Amino acid sequence: MTPHEAIPWIAYPAMDDTQRIAAAQAFAAGIANRRSCREIGAGPIPRAVIEAAILAAGTAPSGANHQPWHFAVITDPARKRAIREAAEEEERVFYAGKAGQEWLEALAPLGTDADKGFLEKAPAIIAIFGQRRGGAVEGEMRQNYYITESVGIATGFLLLALHAAGLATLTHTPNPMRFLNRICERPGHEKPVMMVVVGHPEPHASIPVHATRKKPLERISSWL
Repeated sequence: MTPHEAIPWIAYPAMDDTQRIAAAQAFAAGIANRRSCREIGAGPIPRAVIEAAILAAGTAPSGANHQPWHFAVITDPARKRAIREAAEEEERVFYAGKAGQEWLEALAPLGTDADKGFLEKAPAIIAIFGQRRGGAVEGEMRQNYYITESVGIATGFLLLALHAAGLATLTHTPNPMRFLNRICERPGHEKPVMMVVVGHPEPHASIPVHATRKKPLERISSWL
C-alpha cells in the first residue's frame, strides 16, 4: 500500500455489549418516528439548525472523499414560488399518464397529487445536487466517483440531523428537475438529485396509514 498521511483513529465511547445493544435499539426507536410530512407550516426555523444539519451531511462517506454534493437552501419567497410552478408543471404530466397505471396505483394509498403547495409554504427547501466534477480541494475540476451513492448517503445524514432537531421533512423528486439549476444558479455539471422540504408540521398534520407499514426485520435482512 502506498504510504499516505494519517491521523489516529478517533476513539468511540467505551461500551460493553449490553450498552451497545441498548444504544442501537434506542436509535432505531427514535428514528422510527420519522415520517414524511406534506403539511408543513410557514413558521420560521433558525438558519443555524439547517447549517448544522448540512455540516452533518457533509461528513458522509464518498467516493475518493471528493464529497460530490452541494446543498442549496432556498428561503426566498420568489424562488420558492418558481420552484413550485416548475415542479407542478412536471407533476401534472406525471399524474396525467407519464407515470403509468401501476405507479399511480402504488401512490394512491398515500393520497399524493400534482398540487405541491408545501414547496411554497414551507420556510425552507434544500435542493441537493450531485457534482459530476469537482474534488476535495477548492477549485478542482476532477472526475467524481460513486456520485449517486455518495449523495444518497449524505441525504440520509441530512434527514437524520433535521429529525434530531425536531423538524418535519419531505423528500420530493419531480422528474426532470433541471429547472433547479436555473433557479438555484448552479452550474451545468451539477445534477439535481432531490429536494428536501423542511419546517414545522401543521397542528392538523396527518400521516397516511400506508406510510406507517414498514417491512419487518426478516424481510429486509438475511444472515449468511
